[in-house]
Amino acid sequence: MSNTEILVDQARSGDADAVEQLLVRHLPSIDAYVRLRAGKLVRAKESTADVVQSVCREVLEHLDEFDFRGEAQFRHWLCQHALHKILNKKRFYTAEKRDAARELAARSRSSDARSNVLDCYASICTPSRVAAGKEAMEAFERAFGELPEDYRVVISLHRIVGLSFKEIGPMMNRTEGAARNLFNRGVARLSTMLVDRE
Repeated sequence: MSNTEILVDQARSGDADAVEQLLVRHLPSIDAYVRLRAGKLVRAKESTADVVQSVCREVLEHLDEFDFRGEAQFRHWLCQHALHKILNKKRFYTAEKRDAARELAARSRSSDARSNVLDCYASICTPSRVAAGKEAMEAFERAFGELPEDYRVVISLHRIVGLSFKEIGPMMNRTEGAARNLFNRGVARLSTMLVDRE
């Protein structure tokens, strides 16, 4: 039994320490995933920290529904919950116009956990391309948001969630090799975009 599997079992039994350890371990990945997949609209309207907290709370209430099959699968399950929350937020904000005061309040609550998110981003491109600082984070997120959807999905699943290409391929209706090639093309394009903006 892996450490995460033990923690999941303990968390299911109501062990508060196990719950906290699970959150601490996976928070940077979930935060990076939410920031990258939320897109400009949701990031402008919501604090990503609030979205992540909401996802974590909901997921921990439903741990009994998770069938543990490994660390990456657990992180994928967390990120799937995050993606559903993000899609719901997008639908909400595109359904009708929201007031500007609320948008400004959300911006002012932005997370200070930039270094952990930047560590996740550095796993996508070389660390030198993702220097510390708000401007670098915003530039990375803008460039990532401009990638085609398939590139964003495969990069997120492989580098942020930690799934193998063998796992990603069927999720994207591709072979393992096609998923790997898609990932390589996506990272190459992202790196080129970041270099062009320097």
